[in-house]
Amino acid sequence: MEARAVLRFVRISPRKARLIIDLIRGKNVQDAIATLTYLPRSAAKVVKKLLLSAVANAEQKNMNVDELKVATAYVNQGPTLKRFRARAMGRGNVIRKRSSHITLVLSEEEKK
Repeated sequence: MEARAVLRFVRISPRKARLIIDLIRGKNVQDAIATLTYLPRSAAKVVKKLLLSAVANAEQKNMNVDELKVATAYVNQGPTLKRFRARAMGRGNVIRKRSSHITLVLSEEEKK
């Protein structure tokens, strides 16, 4: 059985969010929460909140929370806001404010 949580249109660049997601993929939930709690990155707060949401979804499905692990975790690129910054001699540079769609899927670990 699986529980999932999706966070869309997060104002974090996908490249930065993938660094955090790669750290927790495949870990059990308690280890992932501990890892995210002490990471000094802004994306870690967002991913931790999403992970806790996925755990709450699993509880609603009557899954055993102690046996959950992060089965699938990925980040896709969302829409990019394009802004302009004034430069010398009447020119302008494009500033791209990127966003992400983050998906977490939790599943119960198989007993050995």
